[in-house]
Amino acid sequence: MQRFAFFVDGSNLYGSLRTMNLEINNYSQLYAHIYREAVKTWHEVTLQDSPACAQLRRVYWYAVGGIDDWDLQNPQSRSALRQAFARDAEIRALWMTRVAAGNQAMSEGELEEEAWQSCYSDFRDWYHAKIRAIDGMRRFYAGVRASSDLIDIREAGHWKVNFLHKWVEEKGLDTALAVDMVALQDNYDVAVVLTGDADAIPSIRHLKERGKHIAAVEFVGGGAADTRGRAFSSRLKVHADFVLRVFEKDLVHLDHRNKGMNGSA
Repeated sequence: MQRFAFFVDGSNLYGSLRTMNLEINNYSQLYAHIYREAVKTWHEVTLQDSPACAQLRRVYWYAVGGIDDWDLQNPQSRSALRQAFARDAEIRALWMTRVAAGNQAMSEGELEEEAWQSCYSDFRDWYHAKIRAIDGMRRFYAGVRASSDLIDIREAGHWKVNFLHKWVEEKGLDTALAVDMVALQDNYDVAVVLTGDADAIPSIRHLKERGKHIAAVEFVGGGAADTRGRAFSSRLKVHADFVLRVFEKDLVHLDHRNKGMNGSA
């Protein structure tokens, strides 16, 4: 019995599907499709004379589950942001220019204070939108857990916030995936890895030395005939035992059969 386990970077999965303009409504069917393709490809690359028994043990799906916790009503938080605003010449100049356009009579000090207040309001609204996005993701994960089998969603990722430039940096997700691949190695024989992050490479090397087979997944637009000869784009190809390509046309066909996916972002 060959035991298969999936290790899925949720952000990479989301980005890949969005690139193909696909929205998944039934993840059990998606992973079942990938599992069947993985087993078929594994049989081919390991030169099996006869089909070997295979089993899907579990899908370990790593997702963002938190965000930096800032109480923006706290005077200390506001003071820290105010100081950061004063130090960032680019952001300060941007907001000063915006405010000055409609307030020609203001002094330099008044303009700076108005610029800070406008900037702060913009940061606050953006941050609250990010919190709502995290809450929506948690509700989505709860729905997947309730409706799917053998899918273990691990909310290991965290968004680190840069207020001044309004972006978040994902932390912890890729590390948790790489560590669990090693920690859970007794639970599987073949790891199907869906990530674009090179942080998993040391874990892949370690596991191969211990007799595990590693498949790297690539989502590809179009169908097999459309992409023949195209090179796999990830560094994981060099380190994985085989590459598993999941084609857009196959997923659309799966939609037509199961009504579990639809072609909208």
